[in-house]
Amino acid sequence: MDTDLERPRWRATAAHRVLPTLQLGFEWNPVAGELAPNATWFLLTETERRPALFLGTSSDRIGSPSGTQSYYATVARYLPALRTSPYVSLNFSEWDERWNVPFGASVELGGGAVVRPMYDGERTHLAASLTVGHASFTLLWVWLERAGVAVAFGF
Repeated sequence: MDTDLERPRWRATAAHRVLPTLQLGFEWNPVAGELAPNATWFLLTETERRPALFLGTSSDRIGSPSGTQSYYATVARYLPALRTSPYVSLNFSEWDERWNVPFGASVELGGGAVVRPMYDGERTHLAASLTVGHASFTLLWVWLERAGVAVAFGF
């Protein structure tokens, strides 16, 4: 990300699904010298009648200081008629030492392209992704001020 802040400038994450409903991993922020855990546990997977519900932890918001985590419960639902997946979370921020409510949606454009407007509980961001096979490429507009790029690979 194009910023003078150390933590979000460069970031790498790795995760492994250890159970069908549990993913564990870590986030490495080399400029900040930080290695932090991340985890997602699906309490309920989405069905035709109910949304997904999951708990998780990861580093706190973009721009937060090193060593701060967030802990969240998220509800998400795919709406086929709209080709959109909205979500809302209840999130505890160690940085702010308070609760906030992030929300957003993934909007499918077709051909593996997705746009994600999101609010992290404090500020707004926009992401546009293209998935090709097991790789995705994302352009970020963080805080609607700063450009960023993300690349992800699955195997």
